Amino acid sequence: MQLVAAGDANAFEIIFERHADAAFSLAYRMCGRPAVAEEVAQESFLALWRSGARYDRTRGSVRSWTLGIVHNRAIDGLRRNSVHDRRRASAEGLEEDLEAPERTDAQAIDNAASDKIRVALNELPSEQRRVIELAYFSGFTHTEIASMLNAPIGTVKGRMRLGLEKLRGHLGDWQAVGT
Repeated sequence: MQLVAAGDANAFEIIFERHADAAFSLAYRMCGRPAVAEEVAQESFLALWRSGARYDRTRGSVRSWTLGIVHNRAIDGLRRNSVHDRRRASAEGLEEDLEAPERTDAQAIDNAASDKIRVALNELPSEQRRVIELAYFSGFTHTEIASMLNAPIGTVKGRMRLGLEKLRGHLGDWQAVGT
């Protein structure tokens, strides 16, 4: 590192060859995209070249110092991308807001479907309605529902099957337009 600090390109090449794979690997694990990881690793080695004189061997190995630089650059890159993504999402949100008049019919259909399903659910016995709500609206598995209700899993599955059959009967051949 003393030679790198003095501007020795051959010494820098040795440092690069020894630590480039680990630097890329860390950047990739942090960023999740190869192109971003390559950019982070490149920026990190450029920073190492420029600030080689700041390396202090009493504080750790060259590898840990290099990976520290990579870590910091990756965090900076993630922050930059996060701001960019938020701006893009915000702009996309504006477009959706502007399209609201064309989406009103779809919203009305969704509301009608929700009302029809809600009425059909309320006509079910409470035990059957409860397992369907826990499974389909709260995302619990049969095993989790059985544990929550202190009921055998077979009972939960039976209630689910009977409740869904009754829902089909209540809803009949009804289908929302566009589904």
